[in-house]
Amino acid sequence: MKDELFAELLASVREGGAILRGETAPSRTFSVDGPDIKHIREGYKLSQSQFASLIGISVSTLRNWEQGRRTPDGPARVLLLVAAKHPDVVWDVVCPVGQQELKAG
Repeated sequence: MKDELFAELLASVREGGAILRGETAPSRTFSVDGPDIKHIREGYKLSQSQFASLIGISVSTLRNWEQGRRTPDGPARVLLLVAAKHPDVVWDVVCPVGQQELKAG
């Protein structure tokens, strides 16, 4: 490795360490807004317990998300984004034939 490239890499690693220790502010940060879970649930016209059951989570988890104490991440976040954008797909996948009473409700 060329000395110049190594020096640049070393400076970058040191800068990263200083940021992690709180000694230096990062030059930029990124913020991604999460889905509005309560708005999504209300779009389905379901109670908290019904919606939690629909997407396979506990009611307490849903409450924590809706009240901002926790935020969904990973697969749960993706599922909520799909639920917001394509509700018919969610109904089709999670409601067995003959059990469409939640959807009708």
